[in-house]
Amino acid sequence: MTSFQMPNSADQINLREWLDEQSRQLGFDGLRITDTHLGDASERLNQWLAEGRHGQMEYMARHAQLRSDPGLLVPGTVRVICVTMNYLSPVIDFDQEWQRLAEPTHAVVSMYARGRDYHKVMRNRLQEFALLIEKQIGSFGYRVFTDSAPLMEVELARKAGLGWRGKHTLLLNRESGSTFFLGEILVDVPLPIDQEEESHCGTCQSCIDICPTQAITAPYQLDARRCISYLTIENPDAIPVEFRRAIGNRVYGCDDCQLICPWNKFAQRTALPDFAERHGLGRASLLQLWSWTEDEFEKRHEGSAIRRIGYQRWRRNLAVAMGNALADEAVSEVDKDELREVLRNALPTSDEMVVEHIEWALDS
Repeated sequence: MTSFQMPNSADQINLREWLDEQSRQLGFDGLRITDTHLGDASERLNQWLAEGRHGQMEYMARHAQLRSDPGLLVPGTVRVICVTMNYLSPVIDFDQEWQRLAEPTHAVVSMYARGRDYHKVMRNRLQEFALLIEKQIGSFGYRVFTDSAPLMEVELARKAGLGWRGKHTLLLNRESGSTFFLGEILVDVPLPIDQEEESHCGTCQSCIDICPTQAITAPYQLDARRCISYLTIENPDAIPVEFRRAIGNRVYGCDDCQLICPWNKFAQRTALPDFAERHGLGRASLLQLWSWTEDEFEKRHEGSAIRRIGYQRWRRNLAVAMGNALADEAVSEVDKDELREVLRNALPTSDEMVVEHIEWALDS
């Protein structure tokens, strides 16, 4: 039970200024506060689930009721402190990202995953923030989250005023586009809430047009089963043949809808060393990543979000990209011979799923 008493108006302003300052010192780039009422968002989620658009992300359906009300997830919650943390490394250049997508033998890893696992970075800093708040205002009830619980994070952040939902369903804001992570502190303190942000997408639908697999089926409508991020990360099974060509050389996630978004010309670079590129993931070739043994995969991706997909999915994704390189007329025969050789050599020691993708690649 909280011992906190709401201060007068002047002290509320001082508290809010203190929260903003402390959040900045901890590396957060935005902070807003909202209540727990999500309106018709839960109905839209249930409709999305009923249509099966979540694919095999069964956890989305399993905890759907909790997602509809943060107060059910953490009893006593009346406010949600929402924060953002920019992740874009200073070395990332969007023009170069497009160039790499056009180079079939290069491997493309989603920009957010090239540094440390954001779950750990955000969670530790959110916990530190909550303890600082407790020292400032006294004992109160709270829990911290970052993509780690049945919580409608984007909707809460939107409602708190951290941005608006883009037509690709990601959160956008005018200061940093969409290249940031979200985190929350659920609290039992009735802090003053912030106003929502108006949408600024207008008639633009660049994200819809650019999607390689047409996963954005309409403005604000995403079919995860078609999304390359889902197919290469969340999907535990074989990648459907109908999407393999469209995946190109993307071996972990996809950034196309962010790269094309006009608002990301304002994308802010992070100053946090945690999100600096590791192991050359922004410039590695398919052959370099394929050469990693399972032990090397585990060691190199220690502390990385990529490690969660495991070695077999990693090889599955690489095999698809290598098959696309083999089918590309721009790739030299010398490079193709090398790709074929390493794929054939891997057949005897690969599991059934990876073998199926290797054979598909060799038939390209």
